[in-house]
Amino acid sequence: MADSRRVWCALLAVFLVMVVAGGVPTAQSGTEAKKPSLSLRVTPPLGFSPLRVRLVVDVKDGDDDYEDFYCPTIEWDWGDGTVSASSEDCDPYQPGKSVVRRRFSTEHVFRQPGSFRVAFRLKQKGRVVATSAASIQVRGGLSQQ
Repeated sequence: MADSRRVWCALLAVFLVMVVAGGVPTAQSGTEAKKPSLSLRVTPPLGFSPLRVRLVVDVKDGDDDYEDFYCPTIEWDWGDGTVSASSEDCDPYQPGKSVVRRRFSTEHVFRQPGSFRVAFRLKQKGRVVATSAASIQVRGGLSQQ
């Protein structure tokens, strides 16, 4: 009987240390959430103005219900002085049930020649939770030579 009390006391002590340290997994997730990563592709990355590009962002790996990636505000910073943003109206987040969107795509026309750094950002309540960027080279078209 004394041995079982010692085991229970030891387990309780470990549990309390984990609670104080914040290391107890939630009952719903069971483990630490794994953050997905972003992959941005630009097609074409080089061309003549006006250059229409297609951008595709894939959300790779990570948990399907990663809270920071659920129903984000999407921001495209085109590097040419313009920014586009959009958000969706989503149901409240539910661990284990809510699913993150795995692909975002759009098109943009670069009308002036130059080198542009396009940035894609996922935001939650104004806070950037993930970003990816790519470079685009636009050469002068016939009307600009």
